Amino acid sequence: MALVVQKFGGTSVGSIERIRSVARRAITAQRAGHRVVLIVSAMSGETNRLLGLAHEIAKVPDAREMDALAATGEQVSAALTAMAIHAEGGVARSLLGHQIKVLTDDAFTKARIVAIEGSKIFEIVDRGEIAVVAGFQGVDARGNITTLGRGGSDTSAVAIAAAIGADECHIYTDVDGVYTTDPNVCPSARKIDRISYEEMLELASLGAKVLQIRSVEIAMKYNVPVHVRTSFSDQPGTIVTNEDSALEGMVVRGVAYDKAEARVHVVGIDDRPGVAAELFEKIAEKNISVDMIVQNVTIDADARAAITFTIAKTDLARGKPWIESVSKGLGAREVRYDEDVVKVSIVGLGMRSHAGVAAKMFRILANEGINIQAISTSEIKVSCLVASKYTELAVRSLHDGFGLAEG
Repeated sequence: MALVVQKFGGTSVGSIERIRSVARRAITAQRAGHRVVLIVSAMSGETNRLLGLAHEIAKVPDAREMDALAATGEQVSAALTAMAIHAEGGVARSLLGHQIKVLTDDAFTKARIVAIEGSKIFEIVDRGEIAVVAGFQGVDARGNITTLGRGGSDTSAVAIAAAIGADECHIYTDVDGVYTTDPNVCPSARKIDRISYEEMLELASLGAKVLQIRSVEIAMKYNVPVHVRTSFSDQPGTIVTNEDSALEGMVVRGVAYDKAEARVHVVGIDDRPGVAAELFEKIAEKNISVDMIVQNVTIDADARAAITFTIAKTDLARGKPWIESVSKGLGAREVRYDEDVVKVSIVGLGMRSHAGVAAKMFRILANEGINIQAISTSEIKVSCLVASKYTELAVRSLHDGFGLAEG
């Protein structure tokens, strides 16, 4: 008797009929002899609606209250799904994050899981019921409702699967697996049957929307095999698992892009040891994550420097006053912002053992007349910041240039 975690995203529970379909799938798995735990997201569009209401009330709403509001979307889905299971002849019980409990830190709107108490889940499944858990949410040490950030239901699912020792973790979504790139941008994109945790981690961090990055981190840490598949058919999807020699032999596995970042350009900052540390320490105090960083020194009478970096667009509004204050304190002449940028990346385990991959990427972009504004690399990825108007051209040219359409 396998212990199975099934997670269903917003599109999969986006209507009453789809919720009924989820209920039937869970009952089928249970009748096949499995103990079943469902993790559900808010109905498609519901989180955006709730956050929209918050921003009508206040330009920058209180983060604690944002979490209390946003978590209600998953609560609705969990209750409706449990009702649907009952209506289909099964038995289910809905659970919220604080009932399990999913203990998190107090970083509202993007909390991190500290621990999960699984006894409540076992209590339900061991008596023959299906546990329906509201994803995306938890509770901090003070009893405040917290949420795990966009895509947090993926994180809930994998973390719960790890905590309860689940045999299988299935992530059901509106796509049938992980693709070599976004099929909406590149028609020649194809589904990947198996991908390593490391590659999936990079793709998720670089803008691929199939899995949330922290869910992949947890899966890799606790060795939880994840099966990404569609909720609209029984076809196999993509297995995210440990790397092997077959996966390592592929130089580039995918192309990702991310339009969710903004470029910040701090001009005329003091050129002395410790300036970058001071700048980014102050930014980190506001819980703002920095991605790509480029520092240039202007050789003039003052020997001033310029630092360019990217942050999430969602952090820009609240971060601007703080960034400008800190930059002014470090002698900066001005701070400029650009939201019309996109980060385009290539990912593959094979980059570790193949030279010239970055040079080939730069040449492909140059041949299309695309100027590179910033570059960052790791062992298995290369990312370039370019003007957002080149998004589709950059993705397609890199995808075809590295032969990803050929299989």
